[in-house]
Amino acid sequence: MQWTLVIPLKPLVRAKSRLAPAAGDALRPDLALAFAQDTVAAAMACTAVRDVVVVTDDGRAGRELAALGARIVPDAPQAGLNAALAHGEAAVRATRPQAPVAALNADLPALRPAELALVLASAAAFPRAFLPDAAGIGTTLLSAAPGAELLPAFGTASRARHRASGAAELPLAGVDSVRQDVDTGGDLRAALALGVGPHTARATAGLLLLDHSTD
Repeated sequence: MQWTLVIPLKPLVRAKSRLAPAAGDALRPDLALAFAQDTVAAAMACTAVRDVVVVTDDGRAGRELAALGARIVPDAPQAGLNAALAHGEAAVRATRPQAPVAALNADLPALRPAELALVLASAAAFPRAFLPDAAGIGTTLLSAAPGAELLPAFGTASRARHRASGAAELPLAGVDSVRQDVDTGGDLRAALALGVGPHTARATAGLLLLDHSTD
């Protein structure tokens, strides 16, 4: 099964506010873009991925991610993450109604194509499925097979909400890079320990993460 991934990305100036204590406010937009670039590049390199759609209104991010091969869809609803994902799903299925679609976070800088392929192979067995984040509270991937809707419920405690919606929880073993999203300095340190992509490596070169005791 060849998947289309839908990746939402808010305007960079507003992205990753929880990283400010660790990295400083000025660097946040560059970090958010670097995370998205490494996420998209790894997704495009995954054998199970047909194409990648990024839902964003950020001009700079749109240009940089299009250069990596992503299709850019403007965030017409401008009503938050779940509305953006539903809009991206609709854009995909307007031309390919039976496309298998998966929503993927934009902040997975350590993403490994082979691990993403494992997750998507597991997801293919279910109408809808999801992968919890490294913290065990949120979600980093939500899939919908042909004929099923995503019905995204991202946000606080999305693991519980996606489970309650009937989506199957996917196996956690061996897919750490697909689970390690980055919201805090601690998350970034964990991603760096896994090994991040080249854009994040450059963006964090020489960075001293400041909030060791607070995240």
